[in-house]
Amino acid sequence: MRLLIAVVLLCTTSPLAAQIATPDRPVTDPKSLTSPANPDARAVPLDDIGNSRSVGSTTWSADGKHVYLSTNLTGRFNIWRTDADGSWPLQMTQSDDSQVGLAASRDGKWIYFTQDNGGDEYYDIYRVPTSGGAVERVTNTPTLSERGLVPGPSNGLMALSVKKKSEAQSNIATIDSQGNVKALTAETDPQYEWSPRLWADGGKTLFANREKIDSTSTEIWRIDIASGKAIPVLSKANTIYRVQDLSADGQWLAVTTDADIGRPRAGLYNIAAKKWKWLKPIPWDQQAIRFTHDGKSLIVESSNDLRTMLVRYDLTTGTETQMNLPAGLNFSTGNDSRSPDGRSLLVVHMGANVAGELNRYDLADDTVRPLTQLSVASLRPEVLAKSEMVTYKSFDGTLISALVTMPANLKRDGSNPAIVLPHGGPTGKTEDYFDDIAAALASRGYIIIAPNFRGSTGYGKTFQTANYDDLGGGDLKDTVAAKNFLVESGYVDPKRVGIFGGSYGGFMTLMAVGKTPDEFAAGVQWFGIINWRTMYRDMDEVLKAYLRSLMGTPEENPAGYDRASPLTYIKNAKAPLLTIQGENDIRVPRGQAQEVHDILKAKGNIVETVYYPAEGHGFRKKENQIDSLRRTVEWFDKYLKPK
Repeated sequence: MRLLIAVVLLCTTSPLAAQIATPDRPVTDPKSLTSPANPDARAVPLDDIGNSRSVGSTTWSADGKHVYLSTNLTGRFNIWRTDADGSWPLQMTQSDDSQVGLAASRDGKWIYFTQDNGGDEYYDIYRVPTSGGAVERVTNTPTLSERGLVPGPSNGLMALSVKKKSEAQSNIATIDSQGNVKALTAETDPQYEWSPRLWADGGKTLFANREKIDSTSTEIWRIDIASGKAIPVLSKANTIYRVQDLSADGQWLAVTTDADIGRPRAGLYNIAAKKWKWLKPIPWDQQAIRFTHDGKSLIVESSNDLRTMLVRYDLTTGTETQMNLPAGLNFSTGNDSRSPDGRSLLVVHMGANVAGELNRYDLADDTVRPLTQLSVASLRPEVLAKSEMVTYKSFDGTLISALVTMPANLKRDGSNPAIVLPHGGPTGKTEDYFDDIAAALASRGYIIIAPNFRGSTGYGKTFQTANYDDLGGGDLKDTVAAKNFLVESGYVDPKRVGIFGGSYGGFMTLMAVGKTPDEFAAGVQWFGIINWRTMYRDMDEVLKAYLRSLMGTPEENPAGYDRASPLTYIKNAKAPLLTIQGENDIRVPRGQAQEVHDILKAKGNIVETVYYPAEGHGFRKKENQIDSLRRTVEWFDKYLKPK
């Protein structure tokens, strides 16, 4: 899975007046949904789905002969090495904790990475020799989180982001090969985070992003390494400017910005002339990725609603050429996806029926070479249900996009069960990726719909901020409308619809079963928010800052906090509810789940709560991933399928 402001008040007097403008697209007729005939379709074993592996982070070796990747082949995200032409991977590290954020030293001796402790999200820096050997701990700072390593051009220097446990804001520092850290920025505003992006001038300067924590505003800065002096390059209130790359001649920045149009697009900014060069406009998001090493092209990630493609933009002719990748979700990976010789890119492709695999894309002849074989044999595309993008109108006429996963061989007789899957965030998005929950349920006859409710990214800033101070309001209505869309298809029994989500999706599940108790027959939530007040009190400082962007503080907005808390409504819940939670979750502390459990148990509801030790916000250990998947499927089978 691709694993997280002005208050916008929705008008309630007129549905037309409240409609939020998003890119134009045709409304889908629910009756057009069709369950295909497929003799190969079958229920895939849960152990096989649960044992599907994925790619965490990647990096090229300094000489381009190898690719290092974080993957959970053994049930833990550890570091592996494969030949650049593809080979059986060699395991480099072993740890019970996830190892991510890979970066290769320029001298070719080390692979650096970050690792937390039991999912607590406070990261230290480690390294392992590229030839294999013992892991070395570079930093040991329990009160700091260090991540986002960007290798410098020489001398073993790297840039990174550093956050104190007692603060929300993050800053940029450098670290040398001996582990000596030097601070470069001194941010004091808790609503902002700094992240290093790329080195320039032979390592004398660093380009960085200074971003508001709710992702509505980002600035580009240039930092002098020797003096620490930071100079703004691009900055405008309530506008995104993210630097992605610098041309070889140092003249052009590759930038992602929503300036003037309200949604991200890729552009080239001439630093000296302060002039722009734009790609052709599209109705969806674009993201600048990297210049090719020959300086002739810019690689751009281009959205098509719930799917993405990679495009090559010719800097001389302005020609845009779609790269030779199948439909689905396609994105470059790693701090720098380009091979050292500039001939190849590291690219991940996935879809609803295709588990993500790492590929090497040859820029010279547009060929793709698989570097991993992570999928379990039974998870063949012809066996798994395919996805379909749909659009429906919500309660106020706003267009909502969703991904429908339709099982094969269903009768259109109104008897089938369905599950609504709201995503996390709320600043997030459902895309056409492989989702083990959706795959498992769809292979067992459940129709799945995953809506991009208001608050989702990818549909413009107005849509993204439309649930600010309205959490569990309009976005919940969008989610209920997704259920109604499926019912109108003629396939679904409205009394056999469940709802599932994690994090903000868990919050939406809790709001749905409490605020709309007659809409859903069963619910499963993973680490969802029940009480915004106690969450604000107990959560990490950076997450407090994010919540302040959404709703202010409990003191500033007491009515809003009560209105948006499932605790206000949970006593009305009727649906059987399963909750699964990590013991070390700093985003949603354990007490949140226990509070829900105690309330529902006291009133006699069907409720079950499971806690996993040494897990945080999301389950990283394979045995817990499989167990949570099994529990979720069994819960819905018990309460949504005929006895």
